[in-house]
Amino acid sequence: METDDGHERPGGDAGLEGLSPLSRVVVAAGAAVVAVAAAVHLTMVFLHVAPPNTVSKQHAAEIDDYVLPEFEQNWKFFAPNPLQQNIAVQARAELRGPDGRPVVTPWTDLSAQDGAAILHHPLPSHTRQNELRRAWDFYSGTHDVREQPSGLRGRLSEQYIRRLVVARLGAERDGRPVDRVQVRSVTVPVAPPPWSEEKADTRPVHRVLPWWPVATADLPEAKNR
Repeated sequence: METDDGHERPGGDAGLEGLSPLSRVVVAAGAAVVAVAAAVHLTMVFLHVAPPNTVSKQHAAEIDDYVLPEFEQNWKFFAPNPLQQNIAVQARAELRGPDGRPVVTPWTDLSAQDGAAILHHPLPSHTRQNELRRAWDFYSGTHDVREQPSGLRGRLSEQYIRRLVVARLGAERDGRPVDRVQVRSVTVPVAPPPWSEEKADTRPVHRVLPWWPVATADLPEAKNR
């Protein structure tokens, strides 16, 4: 900036031209990094939501790893009839008692544990928010009403949720190994608001899965072998 007599006033804002060469390089590098990051993000999201194509099929694993679960899309929130149920996943274990007879533990509400872990937490864990919920969605989507799996994905979902339950409940109780685990869901419809004329049965509905034997591969320490 110049004064009335034509001289430059000290401390004037000269913009980028007033920066040192090193500062210009730093600013240019920062702008390039931001531009590249934005381009990568937009490309990944576009490939995720676009119809299947050669590129999205070839790099499907990388795209899913980037987009999920940080930017998960659940259109049920915007649907005309959004999800109106609270689903809790519970589990219990069977182990041998001191007399050799099987002992069954009480039901443990795994969903409630996750809810308590993220309640009022400023930076809640994505694992606590998504792991159990997505595992149950995976199982429900690959099994019929008789709990029969549909192909290899159904078997994989059983293995996944069984190992998750064993990790949550523990592989042993009081020094005795867990022989079997059982999972159930408790679905409670959300009551309609007072101003609504909609009627809903809010009684809980239980979906009880069969007992699953715990194999060595299901134990948490098996991952390190």
